[in-house]
Amino acid sequence: MAAALVAKADGAREVVLNDQRPALEDALTARLLGAGVGLSLGGHPEALFAVADTVVLSPGVPPLDPVEAAAARGVRVIGELELGAWHTRAPVVAITGTNGKSTVTTLVGEMLAASGFDTFVGGNLGTPLCEAVGARALEAEGRCVLEVSSYQLETIVDFRPSVAVWLNLTPDHLDRYGNMAAYGAAKARIFLNQRPEDHAVVPGDDPLMVSFARGSAAQIHTYGAEQSAVKLSEDAIVDAAHGRYRLDALKIRGSHNVGNAMAAVLAARLAGATHEAIAAVLGRFPGLPHRMQFVASVGGVEYFDDSKATNVGAALKALEGTDRPVVLIAGGRDKGGSYEPLVQLLRMKGRGVVTLGEAAPLIESALGGAVPFERAPTMAAAVRTAHRMARAGDCVLLAPACSSLDMYPNYAARGRDFADAVRALEGGSQ
Repeated sequence: MAAALVAKADGAREVVLNDQRPALEDALTARLLGAGVGLSLGGHPEALFAVADTVVLSPGVPPLDPVEAAAARGVRVIGELELGAWHTRAPVVAITGTNGKSTVTTLVGEMLAASGFDTFVGGNLGTPLCEAVGARALEAEGRCVLEVSSYQLETIVDFRPSVAVWLNLTPDHLDRYGNMAAYGAAKARIFLNQRPEDHAVVPGDDPLMVSFARGSAAQIHTYGAEQSAVKLSEDAIVDAAHGRYRLDALKIRGSHNVGNAMAAVLAARLAGATHEAIAAVLGRFPGLPHRMQFVASVGGVEYFDDSKATNVGAALKALEGTDRPVVLIAGGRDKGGSYEPLVQLLRMKGRGVVTLGEAAPLIESALGGAVPFERAPTMAAAVRTAHRMARAGDCVLLAPACSSLDMYPNYAARGRDFADAVRALEGGSQ
């Protein structure tokens, strides 16, 4: 919708919003029609694409025959991110990665805003770039901080970040890409249009990320390794160009979030953030909802919501960040990766596993006899089962390692359901 409104404001002769759903909410329909945007609902008619000069895809739209046929005829096919970038004069900080990108995007955005810049924060994080078109943050003196997904990067043409951050690459979205090479190639497009005056930021201890960055024309900066510009030194994150940030001042929890903080420190500094602003944000940022978010303590057991752990790599990070035995709640819609790495860690830290959703049989098959497991039909039942399996001093962790789309509209709804179920436990003190 944001892209359609921008295209209409740009003076396109005809703009049509196409969706396979049969109807939109009344308020959305009224807004679009009032702006002069036409609607084509209930499918993807070939005739519509046959007359288009440009097709703008929303992120995650699967391959469609009419779109591919249009592209073969020379029709320009782009994504919403590309369209928004045409209207952006501000330096862009773009963050991608399988895990951690929302946290790093939010941190960098807050650091730049605290440094006095008009700052837009969005993209895959929630607010489309097109919704910010015309805002002061997109003008030359502002800053634009974007979380970008592999889906969005598939359809860029000229999108060029001043600072491009690639955090990691672990198995995810293999149901779409088929293999890690194709998934990595989509992510690597973040560096596609960078120039020598731009910056590529990658973890220094990941040779694969460093090798991808070397394919860019940008200056390469690393974090986390001994030779990196930003690294750990005893009790602090040390930026060679900016100074120290004490670890005990960080509000965000988990060892993986130390890496996220280092990436944010480096990216924000390269984009113009001050030392004082970076330190202030690290000292107050509590983390994002549904990312290792503490919910309650019931009977000596702590409950954490990491519903955003929608792949095995993210669930691994959540498990690694806990310092006590874990009852894991996992399952949902399978995304094509192996659960074996999760099983290996559960052998050491797992008290038990509660499975749910479409992927439950796959997870149970991978678990074998590694740890006790039980299947639950609903989240409420899963929480009750986990409560029964846990002992005082343990933690119950929702880190599903799967998408939520078999049972919920999104991961946030899944996390809220988990939190509601925890709070409903009888006899618990929070």
